[in-house]
Amino acid sequence: MRIRIVDAFADRSFTGNPAGVLVLDTPTFPEDSWLQNVAREVNLSETAFAHRLPPGGRADWALRWLTPSTEVDMCGHATLATAHVLHTTGAATGTVRFLARCGILTATAHDDGTITLDFPVAPLSRTEAPTGLATALGSAPLTVEDTGEQIGDLLVELQDEASVRNLAPDLAELARCSQRGVIVTALADDPGSGYDFVSRGFFPNVGIDEDPVTGSAHTALAPYWSARLGRNELIGFQASARSGLVHTALRGDRVLLTGRAVTVIDGELLSTP
Repeated sequence: MRIRIVDAFADRSFTGNPAGVLVLDTPTFPEDSWLQNVAREVNLSETAFAHRLPPGGRADWALRWLTPSTEVDMCGHATLATAHVLHTTGAATGTVRFLARCGILTATAHDDGTITLDFPVAPLSRTEAPTGLATALGSAPLTVEDTGEQIGDLLVELQDEASVRNLAPDLAELARCSQRGVIVTALADDPGSGYDFVSRGFFPNVGIDEDPVTGSAHTALAPYWSARLGRNELIGFQASARSGLVHTALRGDRVLLTGRAVTVIDGELLSTP
């Protein structure tokens, strides 16, 4: 069984967010315990598993995502990585429809090498900062938004870009403040920097201290900053150590997330289900 490591939201190796990708040749998924063991062995923020669906249905491929410790409802970068593998290996062309726990997602490959994901917009709702959040972050929130059940994060705006970049949160305390994790964000300091807003994502409750570039977070970041800036198309920069750019475009209750991906490792998984 082929297993690949793909850097998503990246235009060169060792940047963006790495994801494991297994394209299965079976009509169903293996046992959950096997999937979790593989994800734990790969030990990246997400490992994606996909198998082809019968023709004529609502979707072309079934898709699941697992962290080293649990399964998640939605993942952007591992979906981008899976679409990249399907297109670069000739298993798919054009637009691919995925059936996932969060519904039908699509990924469209373009001639310039980019891939656009079509995801549901996160339903934001203003909320009070949980007790201990400012202490856990080491920075005072300007606003706090709940991102809804499918994402399960708090979206926290901080004072400026430097506050986001310099953050060193107490992850144990941060885990007590949200269901999955916390997305911190701020407006870009320099309008000429090539991006409109900056963010970082911490998800200790699913075994991810800091995620390098989080596609699902941008389903919340896009509507938040589009409402603030009055523009439907924006560019987000996730300021992790690996970093990456995500182009966002609001389309009603959907958001388009566009980026690139690079296959870094292509190997063989010797342990079969």
